[in-house]
Amino acid sequence: MISNWSYKSWDAVLEIRSGRGYKEVVSPNGTYPIMGSSGKVMGFATDFICEKGTTIVGRKGTIDNPLYINEKFWNVDTAFGLHAKEGLNKRFLFYFCRSFDFKSMDRGSGRPSLVKSDLLKILMPIPPLPEQKAIVNILDEAFAKIDQAKANIEKNIENAKELFQSKLNEIFSQQGEGWEEKNIEEITTVINGYSFKSKDFSPTNKIKSIKITNVGIKTFVEDTSNNLPSDFLKMYQKVQVQEGDIVLALTRTIISGGLKVAKVPASYNNSLLNQRVAAIVPNNGKVDRNYLYHYFSSDIVYRYVLDNVNELMQPNLSIKDLKNLSVPITNLGLQRKLSFRIDNLSNNLIKMKEMYIAKIESLEELKKSLLQKAFSGELTKSEAIA
Repeated sequence: MISNWSYKSWDAVLEIRSGRGYKEVVSPNGTYPIMGSSGKVMGFATDFICEKGTTIVGRKGTIDNPLYINEKFWNVDTAFGLHAKEGLNKRFLFYFCRSFDFKSMDRGSGRPSLVKSDLLKILMPIPPLPEQKAIVNILDEAFAKIDQAKANIEKNIENAKELFQSKLNEIFSQQGEGWEEKNIEEITTVINGYSFKSKDFSPTNKIKSIKITNVGIKTFVEDTSNNLPSDFLKMYQKVQVQEGDIVLALTRTIISGGLKVAKVPASYNNSLLNQRVAAIVPNNGKVDRNYLYHYFSSDIVYRYVLDNVNELMQPNLSIKDLKNLSVPITNLGLQRKLSFRIDNLSNNLIKMKEMYIAKIESLEELKKSLLQKAFSGELTKSEAIA
């Protein structure tokens, strides 16, 4: 411990204000945000519990993402508000919380939970107040630069995705001799999933099924629980799918990240299709499987689905609208060449994203390193902003 630093428990240096229900204070005329452990504004209140400069730590749910709130607010019962007493800098407390492993104090049997009496026993280093402020200034400056670098990287990722989609649109918008428009129904066999009963599914069964939960955005999500009895394979041959078939979620077809479409992996060969999932099986001699899969990954199909989903409760695409989807078709040789070109573009995008994600992870590790140094007395400004 640094000679002029001390260690004090939280009950000596801060106050924990528990959240409460907000029915009596919520109002369209309220001026104070109502917040839970995630910091999401749930409405506005006519009164507040926590002062400006409070750090939120989750009591239940999100317990490992402390938030610094720079205004007065009402916290609900899933969130603790930490108020620094005299002698403790508010942002110094916040950064300490960023460095602390709250998961080690989890008391929940299912949902993560923290207990107030446990938190009050936490020991933290307390430098003299001027030194606290100096450390906060260094961390504020360093974290702002790191966050800006992360924002630039995330923007580069989005730009790369947009460039890829632009190339896809360019490829699938070609017009000229040998090109024609065909509906999905004309060039593929569309399989509509069967409504199996919930009692039919068991991890001990042998035949795999494909539910909407298995279909991600250009990703197939495998699991071990959606298995059906072996004799179903013969009974329900009409909904049997093979490795490489294209599957599309008909419920929640579109989510924030894009269209839920994937290829059936080898491990799901001869699996059975559950309700609200469609399989698109190309007819030989008419359309290349990879060409069609790339087409389903394009903004053209995304916009078509967006225009045709029923959104009364959640985005649902009908089999009829799927069959009516128009596809630009040319000869198989050119389809395969274009598919190969798209594969190269896609692989380049994946490599670029992996590189950018690695950079973001390195920046997060730098934050952790700076926090560790800050609370062990090793942080210097030159190290923080190098």
